[in-house]
Amino acid sequence: MTLLSDDTTLTARTGRAVPDWRLTIAERWYIDKRLKGLARFAFAITFLNVLGHLWLGFEQSWITPFVALGAAYFTEFAAETSQSLAEGRRPRYIGRPGAVVAFFLSAHISGLAVGMLLFAAEQLWLVAFASSVAVASKWLIRVPVAMPDGRTASRHFLNPSNFGITVTLLLYPSVGIAPPYQFSENTSGALDWLLPLVVITTGSLLNTKLTGRMTLIGAWVAAFAAQAVIRALIHDTPIVAGLAPMTGFAFVLFSFYMITDPATSPVGRWNQVLFAVAVAAGYALFMELHVVFGLFYALTLVTALRGAGLYVRHYMRSRAAPAVPLARVPAEGPK
Repeated sequence: MTLLSDDTTLTARTGRAVPDWRLTIAERWYIDKRLKGLARFAFAITFLNVLGHLWLGFEQSWITPFVALGAAYFTEFAAETSQSLAEGRRPRYIGRPGAVVAFFLSAHISGLAVGMLLFAAEQLWLVAFASSVAVASKWLIRVPVAMPDGRTASRHFLNPSNFGITVTLLLYPSVGIAPPYQFSENTSGALDWLLPLVVITTGSLLNTKLTGRMTLIGAWVAAFAAQAVIRALIHDTPIVAGLAPMTGFAFVLFSFYMITDPATSPVGRWNQVLFAVAVAAGYALFMELHVVFGLFYALTLVTALRGAGLYVRHYMRSRAAPAVPLARVPAEGPK
């Protein structure tokens, strides 16, 4: 469900606007928890971008995050406007200031993530392209899922910012990933340890209290280490070389803020473990094939396969049960 205005909310179960006083305790809890997670993540990634461009040593030009944000905001605005006109309802960006801010939080996170992680030199239009693809994927690439009350909702399953980055890397060889050293280029001594520690601490609190993805993080770190050791034993190479990426700031950000997107990762503990192992295995496969940017490709591949699995499960269930109305759940979730 998604907040619409001062007194109405769009529920995930019906896809209709209902007065807040009719919401159940569980629905209110979901809304509050999701918005808290989005708001805190938006603040964290905004602060990191400001710090990065002013001091840490981000390699992109200072205009890059503004271009990325502009493209993300416009795509989200255009998609919601078109959808609201088609459904004959009021756009979700119309209402009190708090509702407007809440509506653009997801696009804000996706835009800044793309602007921070991609390096396109002065090709700013490619940054805008990646941001637009990231946001558009939430609206265009969706899968039906069953809701507790028997209805069917439409949800996105691809990690938005990761998908936008993946598509841009595949289509435009001139674009690369920002060098990992940019996160600590101008730091030294204790700060080299303090900054990652702050990210790990804040990320752990966020994923423990709001997203429930600490199991996924633990399984991902363990699986990544395991595949590094296995590849080293197979090729008789130093194990330290395979484990080295885990010491980088970029790996920490990916582990706590990218792979853990609650909208595109599973909820159950064992499903989280399987998801993490699959991403690590995908990364190992790309490394064996000498394909660069394996982290982003692996996450896109696994989320796509998960989406295909959700579609197959819905298809099998729909054949065995009467058809129910399809309720479109608006694009939501961080990154």
